[in-house]
Amino acid sequence: MIEAEKALRPRPKTPELTQCGPHLKHENHISGFPVFPTGTKSLLSKHLTREVWENLKDTKDEAGVSFKLAILSGCQNTDSGIGCYAGSHSSYSAFAPLFD
Repeated sequence: MIEAEKALRPRPKTPELTQCGPHLKHENHISGFPVFPTGTKSLLSKHLTREVWENLKDTKDEAGVSFKLAILSGCQNTDSGIGCYAGSHSSYSAFAPLFD
C-alpha cells in the first residue's frame, strides 16, 4: 500500500536541458538550459548560469532579436571563443545580465 501511494505522488519536474553542438539549426531548438561539451572554453559556456538562463530565455531586445538567437551560434559552435553575439544595438542592454 505504501509503495502504491509513493507511486501516486507528483514527481519533481526535471529541468529541461539542451545539448550544444552543430545539430542545433534554429533558435527554437534551444528548448532548455544549454549544456556544453567538456572542454568548451567560450565565454558563453563560462558565464551562462541557470539564473541568467531563467531570466533571459524568453526575452527579446527592442529590435525583436531573441536571447536564444544571440546565443545560438555559441551553442552550435562549441569551439567559439565568445559564443554570444548582439543582434542589434539594443541587445547590449536587453541582455546585460549575461555580460555582467
